[in-house]
Amino acid sequence: MGDIWTTIAAERGALADHLATLTPKQWDTPSLCAGWTVRDVVAHLSATAALNPATFFVALARAGFDFGKFADGQIVKRRGPDAAATLNQFRSLQQSTSAPPGPKTSWLGEVIVHGEDVRRPLGISHSYPPDAVRQVIDFYKGSNMLIGSKSRISGLALQATDQDWRHGQGAEVNGPLLSLLLAMTGRGAACADLTGPGVPTLRSRCTPD
Repeated sequence: MGDIWTTIAAERGALADHLATLTPKQWDTPSLCAGWTVRDVVAHLSATAALNPATFFVALARAGFDFGKFADGQIVKRRGPDAAATLNQFRSLQQSTSAPPGPKTSWLGEVIVHGEDVRRPLGISHSYPPDAVRQVIDFYKGSNMLIGSKSRISGLALQATDQDWRHGQGAEVNGPLLSLLLAMTGRGAACADLTGPGVPTLRSRCTPD
């Protein structure tokens, strides 16, 4: 797919351009990420881009190795005093190649999945590079790291309707590859795009819409 960081930077830039059009009220819209507003998600993306393995472990230790407390603390740190500051912080990190420990594909997944956490509630449409979405879903289908995607799709046969992609055995779930990715990572709202007898099972394993 070429340099993954180039793709990550391009997707950060595209998201920042969309964010620049938001009203103050839209920044407070609940995202698809349970408990986080649009502004919270953007601050979280900034935190991810600003951390490295050393600073990640220091901050996690200060949070008592409580990942939820750690994540919330990073959001507070990166939100700034207003939405303009939140956006400026995010833009300043567009070209960052720094990240907490983990596979680079997971950071591509961050910007795609969290990009949709922001865009979908706001009614903003965006076309991601198909190869990037495929790379991310191929990573998450076999991973339970933090969000439990592998367990969430266990016993289901996922079939993309817009790409030549299929995974698993069991009750069928059909739909666009991006929506399959979002449902796999726990976004129940994406199940509205899916069809097949396995959809109720997948929806039950996701965060409520």
